[in-house]
Amino acid sequence: MIQNQIKSYAKYDASGNNFIIFHTNQKKDYSQIAKELCQKEKTDGLIVLVPHIVYDFEWLFYNSDGSDASMCGNGTRAVAHYAYKNKIASSYMKFLTGAGEISCKVDGDIVETTMTKPKELKKQFEEFGLTWWMVDTGVPHLVTIVQDLDKFDLEICSKMRYKYNANVNFAKIDDEKLYVRTYERGVENETLACGTGMVASFLRANNLKLISNKINVYPKSNEELTITKKDDTVLFKGEVTFEFEKTI
Repeated sequence: MIQNQIKSYAKYDASGNNFIIFHTNQKKDYSQIAKELCQKEKTDGLIVLVPHIVYDFEWLFYNSDGSDASMCGNGTRAVAHYAYKNKIASSYMKFLTGAGEISCKVDGDIVETTMTKPKELKKQFEEFGLTWWMVDTGVPHLVTIVQDLDKFDLEICSKMRYKYNANVNFAKIDDEKLYVRTYERGVENETLACGTGMVASFLRANNLKLISNKINVYPKSNEELTITKKDDTVLFKGEVTFEFEKTI
């Protein structure tokens, strides 16, 4: 089935998130290919670039289970590198996602994304003995700030994910650094990193004045990323890794 629809694909890593990426002129449903390729290559998602008359391109994003997602922070950085490498866009680009316009800047293997404007979905509330906040940073996220990241509990995450239909983040602040663990929809488990989740956690801590407007953040993969807030704009920067390209 895959051979009949695409000629080649690339694998990228962005802070522990792995993606299969390819470009095509056909905009259609690639959910079944997403399930097949993500299972084959053991990745978190599939990103398909298709032409757009206004933007450099439009992306179609699929989780590993074939479900679609509006936005993925680490995915934007990986796809920007892919687009630049394959001469689909210049080093500064704008493309369309389900969450709206995204702009990225590529500088070697470092890519910076201007994130979508966040929207508060639910004010602070208590559940499972924890204090939560809910925000949309392209996709919905629940955030709780804890003193010990070993409190990360998959059972609690799963219950919260299905009750609120959101990704779930546990965040810890230590010496002006932010550490985040995330349970993601579509993967239905903890992932090594989640860009929109790190941004959601940053916003929660920043709103509480626990951190400054520029901070290093570390997901479970322990790779270092930088999040900067300038007025209403949030910038998300880090390294991406091209792993391989396969011809079918």
